[in-house]
Amino acid sequence: MTTDLRQSDPPATAGAPEGAGAPTDTVARIVRISGQMIELRLEGPAPRAQELFVGLDDPELRIEIASFPAEDLARGLVLSAGAPVRLGARLRGTGQGLQVPVGRDTLGRMLDLFGTAIDGGAPLDAAPRRSIFNAPPALKHRRTQSEIFETGIKAIDLLCPIERGGKAGLFGGAGVGKTVLIAEMIYNMSGAYDGVSLFCGIGERSREAEEFHREMAEAGVLDNTVMVFGQMNERPAVRFRVGHAAMSIAEHFRDELNTDVLVLIDNIYRFVQAGAEVSGLLGQLPSRVGYQPSLGTEIAELEERICSTASGALTSIQAVYVPADDFTDPAATHVFGHLSSSIVLSRKRAAQGLYPAVDPLESASKMLTPTTASARHVKVARAVRRTLAEYESLKDVIAMLGLEQLSVEDRRTVAIARRLERFLTQPFRATERFTTAKGRRVPLNQTLEGCEQILSGAFNDRPERALFMIGSITDAEAAT
Repeated sequence: MTTDLRQSDPPATAGAPEGAGAPTDTVARIVRISGQMIELRLEGPAPRAQELFVGLDDPELRIEIASFPAEDLARGLVLSAGAPVRLGARLRGTGQGLQVPVGRDTLGRMLDLFGTAIDGGAPLDAAPRRSIFNAPPALKHRRTQSEIFETGIKAIDLLCPIERGGKAGLFGGAGVGKTVLIAEMIYNMSGAYDGVSLFCGIGERSREAEEFHREMAEAGVLDNTVMVFGQMNERPAVRFRVGHAAMSIAEHFRDELNTDVLVLIDNIYRFVQAGAEVSGLLGQLPSRVGYQPSLGTEIAELEERICSTASGALTSIQAVYVPADDFTDPAATHVFGHLSSSIVLSRKRAAQGLYPAVDPLESASKMLTPTTASARHVKVARAVRRTLAEYESLKDVIAMLGLEQLSVEDRRTVAIARRLERFLTQPFRATERFTTAKGRRVPLNQTLEGCEQILSGAFNDRPERALFMIGSITDAEAAT
């Protein structure tokens, strides 16, 4: 039963904005404009890095301080999209960095980086606010107990299970199904997950944001979901900060409201891209493959905030675009190091119509060990992976000589492997309106039972299509 999260916030967090500082006497005047980088002449005490400055004549003009080239000069990045920027304009320091509204008032809402509601609803003026820049919990406060987080997606739960309180990455190029998988996870977990889902869209298309909000409302899961967007048409500084804003909202639910949080990020590569744009605006020399020199640090600052404490579990599933399907790209390799599960999506499998296009040989999870998963789970997963690996090694022989030239044992392996590939496909609720096939959520024990039967050869006398796009193995038995 899902906890009712629409209660009043604790009094301790309902007062003044958390981390708020009094406005400073620092006034600045714009003396140089270089694209989206602004140079300010300071009048008063020097501000801190990441402090927010707002226009005196136009409060919609927002600039975040980034560096100090001289004692009385500061460089900042424009955050506001519509406000005009002109030489000589005067701004005042706020004494603090960016803050976002947090708490139960944000449930069911769609917000931007500044906490402004972009869903047409009422503003969140009464909600407590929290700085988007927070240090991760100390190591002694983190919870390290490992537990599998079921998604109801057969290929993921079997071969690369996700850790509750851990980080999982969906790696793949364009068009292989990363966003669809994330949407399906929200659908599947909304009924069984006793907590809050937070979706962070970084560099997403406006169309996708609107569709996602509408679909969540139609599915009845919007009331326990918070959505934060820094869309594709926004300034790079906005896209670079929106991930931190989403993490502040998630941390409040975890630390103050003792609630488990599922954070879904689409797409972490857009965060890296925004960082590269910001680096270029500030005149930093590019590093390997043109990325910013601080790539590893910037990814770590975001990823290390995703952790569990005694107050609650914070689980993250992140889509990671892989440029040109090159998994040696620095952005992909830096993200790999922070994850407990790596779900690799294959373009070859997508071209064959095997959805979800999870590559069973490239995907991996640290949870698939005897100390965490059941002995049955480990045994079945190893047998499935071994069978599929043997089939992969036989494909060249089959292409050159034909299936008839294989030994009886190899032909049996091929028959089992092809049926396993089709059994690991699954109709999704997120794609029902396109395929007309009813989405299915499959518990792990039913996935294991189906794989055991296929591995035993029990389905070798039945057509492969009987196992394609079904839920549990009982669907294939009923069809035949």
